[in-house]
Amino acid sequence: MSSAIDIEGKSPYHESTTPVVSKYAIDGIVDDDGSNPSLRHGETRNDQKDMHRMGKDQELMRMFRSFSTFSFTIMIQATWEFLLCANTQGLVNGGLAGLFWSYVWTFLGFSLIIMSLAEMASMAPTSGGQYHWVSEFAPPQYQKSLSYLTGWMSTLSWQAGVASGGFLVGTVIQGLITINDSSYEAKPWQGTLLIFAVSFIVFNLNIWCARALPMFQNLLLVLHIFGFTAIIVFLWVVGRVQPATAVFTQFENRGGWNSMGLSLMVGQINAIYVAICSDAAAHMSEEVKDAGIVVPRAIICSYVVNGLMGLILLISYLFCIPSIDDALGDATGYPFLYVFRSSMSTGAVNALTTVVLLLVISSNIDFGTSASRQAYAFARDNGLPFSSWISSVHPKLQVPTYAIGLTSVITIALSLINIGSSTAFNAIISLQLVSLMLTYAVSIGCVLIKRVLHPELLPKARWSLGRFGIVVNVGGLIYALYAFFWCFWPVSTPVELKTFNWSVLIFVTVAVVSMVMYVFQGRHVYDGPVTLVQPGRMRTMM
Repeated sequence: MSSAIDIEGKSPYHESTTPVVSKYAIDGIVDDDGSNPSLRHGETRNDQKDMHRMGKDQELMRMFRSFSTFSFTIMIQATWEFLLCANTQGLVNGGLAGLFWSYVWTFLGFSLIIMSLAEMASMAPTSGGQYHWVSEFAPPQYQKSLSYLTGWMSTLSWQAGVASGGFLVGTVIQGLITINDSSYEAKPWQGTLLIFAVSFIVFNLNIWCARALPMFQNLLLVLHIFGFTAIIVFLWVVGRVQPATAVFTQFENRGGWNSMGLSLMVGQINAIYVAICSDAAAHMSEEVKDAGIVVPRAIICSYVVNGLMGLILLISYLFCIPSIDDALGDATGYPFLYVFRSSMSTGAVNALTTVVLLLVISSNIDFGTSASRQAYAFARDNGLPFSSWISSVHPKLQVPTYAIGLTSVITIALSLINIGSSTAFNAIISLQLVSLMLTYAVSIGCVLIKRVLHPELLPKARWSLGRFGIVVNVGGLIYALYAFFWCFWPVSTPVELKTFNWSVLIFVTVAVVSMVMYVFQGRHVYDGPVTLVQPGRMRTMM
């Protein structure tokens, strides 16, 4: 009996370095005896096909189902929670109306990025996410270097994001202490210790409670809805203190910029910040049952649901701010705490803020999960130093323990910067946005080029943009570059040492360092995921 493999629709540079034998086939994987291989827990035939096409082994357990994946993505994005906590820059640059309208246009513009990412997550459902997609879809002469840079930027963004969540939790707790004890003076080192505590929680839950995470997400979704309802009811009961004209038409420029339009562009960063992270589901793809369809649906649905909840919360919140000046100058450092304590008892403030804190901590736990999976995947492809160590998976726990530990160590290391300079630490937080926008732009740009020049080479997507693909990709690319540009701007002018946005310096430094590493090390050990991708749709010919 003889067999042959028929390869269709791939140019030579897509050929895998892994030998392909006839016992494996994208359209019907078979074992040596001709029978279908057994499915691991939570795995489907489609998952097997996707992993085989990408040349990856199934090392992690697929514990997440449709609803828990949706819950995970909802909780990691946590739009209304982060919008409530992080709106200072929008109030400074834009005022009430500016914060509202920047949220609206950001939601619409970012949706093009979300749809593009969802389709790529369906084409290649892998924990690697953007750097893997760049490796598959970029022009051949740029696949290796662009993928390497994207992987570093994605790693940088996710690791900085974990630190930013811990920083937010720590400083909100300090603000709450200020409300309860007027003599308390918040110190940076105290905030850093609180970040340590959050990092400890993130590490232990991701290691020892990994199997319970899906159930944990579903329970947290209930708290997410309950907390939203409680705060909305409170804001509505308090009653509006601002007229509709102020909320929807009154723009303010407190940043010293020479035009209202420029002030609005600077202030939109708050809206961009709360729109990110729906793509976190993509980094969990190898732990999701039937990921090729479940993950893109979770990305889209969570973005829409969270976006609508955020819009309702924002409108209600803006109507209840008595004074923008007082809110920005509040001793707690958070305008939402000013709104809470200006109209309710200290006990009620404590209760509502505790709910918000629990949800932000939960989001940070999920952020640590997603960040560790991205680092694990990039290390698996030899993109990071000590790759074999970082990419190892615990045989019993079936989680990348060292990648989780590395994420916690990086969070602690970054938080130490806060002791010396909160300005420098805030720059690292803003670096999260800059790096992530670059990975969005590069990955969407690459799939757009492939779609235009070689559409026959795109992997089949079970969640597809269809004939709207080019239009959506072009819009997503333009918006990603637009957001990338504005993420570098400082909050106010004239710019001083304390107000300078140091993310531009850190971003350029990391980019240069990653390219130097690529030249001296990366290009010798990093080939990119595309070298393992099976060439085209294969079938066994009997």
